[in-house]
Amino acid sequence: MDYLYETHLHTSVGSRCSVNTPEEQIRRLHRYGYTGAFVTDHFLNGNTTVPKGLSWEDSIDAFCRSYELAKVEGDRLGMDVFFGFESSYSGNDVLTYGLDRDWLKSHPEIMEMTMGQYCEFARSEGGFVVHAHPFREDWYIEEIRLIPRKVDAIEILNGNRSDFENERAAEFSRNYNLPVTAGSDLHRAQRRLVGYASPIRFTSFCDYRDSVCNGQGRLVTVFDGREQNLLCE
Repeated sequence: MDYLYETHLHTSVGSRCSVNTPEEQIRRLHRYGYTGAFVTDHFLNGNTTVPKGLSWEDSIDAFCRSYELAKVEGDRLGMDVFFGFESSYSGNDVLTYGLDRDWLKSHPEIMEMTMGQYCEFARSEGGFVVHAHPFREDWYIEEIRLIPRKVDAIEILNGNRSDFENERAAEFSRNYNLPVTAGSDLHRAQRRLVGYASPIRFTSFCDYRDSVCNGQGRLVTVFDGREQNLLCE
């Protein structure tokens, strides 16, 4: 038996581009057989719902609210819900796992860092950093930035990107021998979800990090609640 996890999840409480509440997102994943999820709303340098003008500590508390609501619903349903966040740099995004509310409150300086500087710092502090949809193309993205020496893994299967973009990400990971993962980039009800299937149930982000880095999991596509195909990298 494998345990299926959503690793890239947005909610309307934390991300302006999402239309579903934390509770709705968790309930939908539960119906589709997911064991757990990482809530990765857009951070303060991205498309966040956190209002401007708050103190740094109040901003972080507001940002963490979506995770808290998702965690309560996950506990009710018996799902594992973990904290993460997605930082943005002119349309280029990285997902961070393993750094919590207290860490964020202690490091307001991350808002002044470049993408590469942030990745180096977060990793030095024990964070697990994944380059999300590295070949995403959109009208507001002026430049695709690749920093293979400064991330831990590459998201090569994203439920909101084209096959072409995902294939380029997979090629990129192979060229640099980087570990790979998958996430739906879930913002709203969508028929195609993806996930990371693990032979063990995660107790913390460390289990996820170790599974990805050791190549122990499977990348799964779920369509209308049914598993469609597996990508084994």
